[in-house]
Amino acid sequence: MTTPARPRCNQCRHYFITHEIAFPYGCQALDFKSKRQPAQDVQEASGQPCHYFQPKPARPA
Repeated sequence: MTTPARPRCNQCRHYFITHEIAFPYGCQALDFKSKRQPAQDVQEASGQPCHYFQPKPARPA
């Protein structure tokens, strides 16, 4: 049985950089900040990949 790949936070529309030294990464969908990429914390806490992942909109050319 293969585990689904964890989404890449920097490609998600909910991901943001907090500019706080202690908790530099954040997720607006789940409303938390973390020392690690939020998807890592979600995977560790729930045992499942993040279900709130939404790809960022494509940049206009």
